Amino acid sequence: MKTNKLVLSTLLLNLFIAFLGIGLVIPVTPTIMNELDISGTVVGYMVSAFALAQLIVSPIAGRWVDNIGRKPMIIIGLLIFSISEFLFGIGETVEVLFLSRILGGVSAAFIMPAVTAFIADITTSSTRPKALGYMSAAISTGFIIGPGIGGFLADISTRLPFFFAAGFGLFATILSLITLKEPERIYEVKEKHQAIPKSGFKKIFSPMYFIAFMVILISSFGLAAFESLFALFVDHKFGFTAMDIAIIISLGAIVGVIFQVGLFNRLTQWLGEIRLIRYSLLVSTILVFIMTFVNSYWSILLVTMVVFVGFDLMRPAVTTYLSRIAGNEQGFAGGMNSMFTSIGNIFGPIIGGILFDIDLNYPFYFATIVLGVGIALTYVWKSPSLGQGKETSKPVEIS
Repeated sequence: MKTNKLVLSTLLLNLFIAFLGIGLVIPVTPTIMNELDISGTVVGYMVSAFALAQLIVSPIAGRWVDNIGRKPMIIIGLLIFSISEFLFGIGETVEVLFLSRILGGVSAAFIMPAVTAFIADITTSSTRPKALGYMSAAISTGFIIGPGIGGFLADISTRLPFFFAAGFGLFATILSLITLKEPERIYEVKEKHQAIPKSGFKKIFSPMYFIAFMVILISSFGLAAFESLFALFVDHKFGFTAMDIAIIISLGAIVGVIFQVGLFNRLTQWLGEIRLIRYSLLVSTILVFIMTFVNSYWSILLVTMVVFVGFDLMRPAVTTYLSRIAGNEQGFAGGMNSMFTSIGNIFGPIIGGILFDIDLNYPFYFATIVLGVGIALTYVWKSPSLGQGKETSKPVEIS
């Protein structure tokens, strides 16, 4: 049991480190934008380069997770992550920064489905929601610490935060080599009523998967338009510094983590994944729209904190749903989750960046409309009836 707890802790640390590096870029983006004299449109393309690489690699990575193994994919992903952060630190041209983000997308495509599948292998259906809630909390904590460290270290040097992330990523690679052991894949769920195509992309259109993937796509599309332009929005509209941005994002993410760790498991049991996703999207959509009207530091802080709660409850709810229905196709489900998230993350920032150059508020109006479509989809989304398949994996005790 202690071994399983150590494994889970290592997996969560890996995600924390990966998203720490992603979070580091948020408060320094306006500074780099000014240094290189690039527009909001170019920033949108740079963010989308990460997602495009993740999109292209995710389907392949999902299969590799099932065929090659969870541990090798995590190790390779962390190593690529470290290289990408180092490149961003030394990059003095837009081309190098784009290369860095592309490698970052490849690393995310390797790490996310591998960690999700690993957690599914070492948990049971009863302990999995809490473990995946912790997984989402580790991601959010990376976003908390990332902007905080980025804002603090940016006062010393704009690029110093990325060297810090590169070193941290190398440490995680070595730690994973030592502590992780490839898990047994003995978890299985049998689906009573719906036949799932055996191979290829046809599985995407299976009723048990399709609407879930569409909700992921649409919600990611809208959320990416909001998240990628938030730092530029408050910088241009209110003159916020890197430290101001770091504080707002960090406090918002802290509240999100509190909800994930303290309430996610209970909310999932009470509402079920689909209703929790619906209500989370509803709250986030309303507040993204309200963001265009607020005009004080404290009102922006309050709205941002609640928006983060909605985002941070929705993401693990989708992951929990897919993990529950995927059975022995955890790598496929994780890879497709990553792929459809990436598609939204590609086009959301691009359109958001173009709209930002026209009017500061337009990306938020756009996000509101797109998220509204996601809410509508949840009303036609039905959870499949699952059999009580054989489930013999050793559970991780989560206190």
